[in-house]
Amino acid sequence: MTRTPLLTTDLPGYTVRRGKVRDVYDLGEKLLLVSTDRISAFDWILPSGIPDKGQVLTLLSAWWFERSGTEHQVLSTNFADFGLPSEFEKQLAGRSTLVRKTTVVPIECVVRGYLAGSGWKEYRQSQTVCGIKLPAGLRDGDRLPEPIFTPATKADTGHDENIPYEQMIEYVGSGTASELRMRSLDLYRRGADLALGRGIIIADTKFEWGRTTEGQIILIDEMLTPDSSRFWPANDYRPGQNQPSYDKQFVRNWLEQSGWDKNSPPPELPAEIVVQTRARYIEAYERLTGEQFVPA
Repeated sequence: MTRTPLLTTDLPGYTVRRGKVRDVYDLGEKLLLVSTDRISAFDWILPSGIPDKGQVLTLLSAWWFERSGTEHQVLSTNFADFGLPSEFEKQLAGRSTLVRKTTVVPIECVVRGYLAGSGWKEYRQSQTVCGIKLPAGLRDGDRLPEPIFTPATKADTGHDENIPYEQMIEYVGSGTASELRMRSLDLYRRGADLALGRGIIIADTKFEWGRTTEGQIILIDEMLTPDSSRFWPANDYRPGQNQPSYDKQFVRNWLEQSGWDKNSPPPELPAEIVVQTRARYIEAYERLTGEQFVPA
């Protein structure tokens, strides 16, 4: 039986802010992050959802947060700890995270370990990625000599914009910029090493950070998921070409070939693309965690 994707949630009486994927509820001193089954691409929320995607993102993020070795937002993923009426459990079970409130640092902390996507496009033009000079002769998908930190602005609407590190300093100050670069690179290196040992290359990823009322900077949002990262199967890795992936690049590839102009509402995804995307997200979760995915 085909599972129905959950595209939106409704908790009457609670203020909500809806992002591309998450519905964020204000519970007073805390927030509730609910990962729906929405999927976005090219700055559009697609009309088709991916069943169980929100649960995969929630479970995998929680798994990584536990292993992050850094202060983070997560308080609980157990509905019993949310303090909400029982009638909300069906919507929220398996896809919700109770978190600490923070003031979000307005920078996407992107770390790239491999040459791909917009980085590859820029490299072909200028032999740089976000202004960072790289060796000549690299191919699409090549591993970089060292991971690089390439910050971007956080956009409420439209596309995040890559910025030089010097511009990040102007936004958040040199001390905060230095701390976030160091911590983001460290998290990527440790996460990428762990994932590679389980057969997945994390080509790049983004981290988000927030400042608590006490002034401490902690890790927020999601961590090393197929939505925030490029996941490539290590056994199939071949530099010099587009890599097969466990992330939403699979959906982007279909959209690129569909004839959609990216300026008008996007088309529905074919059933087989939905099924295959769901399978890729679940396989990534199971390979990384070593646990079988069980839908809530």
